Amino acid sequence: MAEHGEEKLLAVARHIAKTLGHNDSTADDILQIFSNFDGRFSRDKLSEKMGDGDPRSCAALEHSLKSLDRQISQYVAADQPIWADSADAGAFLDAVDALIATLREWNPMTGEKSVAACLDRAEDLLQQAMFRVEDEFRSLMERGGESFELSRPLGAGESAGKYLFDSEDEDDEGGMIGCGEDHQIPVAHPLSDFDILIDALPSVTINDLHDIAKRMVAAGFVKECSHVYSSCRREFLEESISRLGLQKLSIEEIHKMAWCDIEDQIERWTKAATVALRILFPSERRLCDRVFFGFSSAANLSFMEVCRGSTIQLLNFADAIAIGSRSPERLFKVLDVFETLRDLMPEFEALFSDPYCLILRNEAIAIWRRLGEAIRAIFMELENLIRRDPAKSEVPGGGLHPITRYVMNYLRAACRSRQTLEQVFNESMDDRASSSSLSVQMAWIMELLESNLEVKSRIYREPALSFVFMMNNAKYIFSKVRDSELGLLLGDDWIRKHSAKIRQYQVNYQRSSWNRVSAVLKADNTSLAQNLSLTAMREKLKSFERHFDETCRTQSAWFIFDEQLREELRISVTENLSQVYRSFLGRLQNVPEAGKHPEKLIKYTVEEIGARINGLFQGSGGGRK
Repeated sequence: MAEHGEEKLLAVARHIAKTLGHNDSTADDILQIFSNFDGRFSRDKLSEKMGDGDPRSCAALEHSLKSLDRQISQYVAADQPIWADSADAGAFLDAVDALIATLREWNPMTGEKSVAACLDRAEDLLQQAMFRVEDEFRSLMERGGESFELSRPLGAGESAGKYLFDSEDEDDEGGMIGCGEDHQIPVAHPLSDFDILIDALPSVTINDLHDIAKRMVAAGFVKECSHVYSSCRREFLEESISRLGLQKLSIEEIHKMAWCDIEDQIERWTKAATVALRILFPSERRLCDRVFFGFSSAANLSFMEVCRGSTIQLLNFADAIAIGSRSPERLFKVLDVFETLRDLMPEFEALFSDPYCLILRNEAIAIWRRLGEAIRAIFMELENLIRRDPAKSEVPGGGLHPITRYVMNYLRAACRSRQTLEQVFNESMDDRASSSSLSVQMAWIMELLESNLEVKSRIYREPALSFVFMMNNAKYIFSKVRDSELGLLLGDDWIRKHSAKIRQYQVNYQRSSWNRVSAVLKADNTSLAQNLSLTAMREKLKSFERHFDETCRTQSAWFIFDEQLREELRISVTENLSQVYRSFLGRLQNVPEAGKHPEKLIKYTVEEIGARINGLFQGSGGGRK
């Protein structure tokens, strides 16, 4: 045994001298250094057959290889799985370890022709062993997937299996699916509890896989090991996500779908993405780290290969939403996708931070930002919708215009996601400074809406009706802004100014309508009023009654939707008109020609005037909230 060790040592020394020596003189100098260093390296021993190689230097290698070949070949040719017997598995791995060690030990002497020939045979043997090891690895992955457990705190009497998987009923939503016992795959159930990690393989199997992976990495078969591992786990992962309800759709297929179908897919995507990033992917990460413990590069590569397809599927769907239609009604579902991806960013950062996965994380960030751009673009499309809405025809009775109801309900609903929208609009502040803030955006939309309504009010022939129209729509806007998130965004100053506008519309309405009626009686309030005859007074009274009847008849179809505004307007009109009318009636009674019964000349009492006015503003010309 000692002789074999010395032979190996001498062979190594000869190989170094032969390799480093560029000519005979240099090689001789190196041999001299070795002989001075250790007595075993005598010039005679080291100089023997330097050029042709030493048969004795290969004898030990030849002997080792024959022994290893006998041991390994019997396992490589075996029909039964090696890992069916732990003793066989241990003996096989010991032989593989010895073969790898032999190759490493003798590799520095490949310059010797006899050694090189032996090492070529050893490499062939190692490759055969790795092919068999790869098959065993795959078999363990497939068999081990038939049993698993969940790692989470469980209450008394709880079974871990009930939370995510169910292997007892293969025809149920979960459990095993496949085309036979050899290809069954455990698949995930949908759930809402994300405090779960899946051990999809038993600990014993994971330990066996780690033992095999360690040998394959040592033998230089890292990619092969990663490939067989990822192909098995990828199938499990993709089937699990499929069972969560998410279809595999291309971006083009998604864009061709009806929006109602896309909405359904978004709900499914939200659940699938959450389960994938918070349960399935972390579980796969942990399994990779355990199987490839001590080999971080192999673990990272395998994890990327397992999760890449499913991650791309999830991201492609989000990207399809981001680059899809900018129609305003899509805002709320786009917000759902944006918020889901935003909330999952910590998981992306934690899971996909290594060099292999970095591209997936960066793509997730890019798509998340594109979703933000899509949301801002949807608001621009809302602006365009308001601008393009034509002033075609009057809203009957000066009621609410559909564009007012649509925009205000839209903005009120959008502001339920105020924090998200502020985040989205603040993202673009670097490009357009503070003008991109959400509050300014909302104020700008309000301005566009009011300008559009002003244009629409001009199509009314009756000036008073145009003010009723503006009053109605302004009041509706005010009611939707006040005491809401929208009001907080627009601010108290905007609310005060808008309230003042409503009051001004009321004033303008009375001036253009009822002031003309009362002006008939006010014309009597001159220095000659005491000299007016009964005939003149009766003419003025009849003129007033005609104007009053005509105004009431005209405005009987006009509509004030807000009860409070309607009551305030009735009271204001009644007070102003009744005051003038009562004063006129008092003067009429003082005319001598009126006699003892002047009421016979009067068509309406003051109370009847008020009653007629109280019946106004209930026409059908408007909508409801």
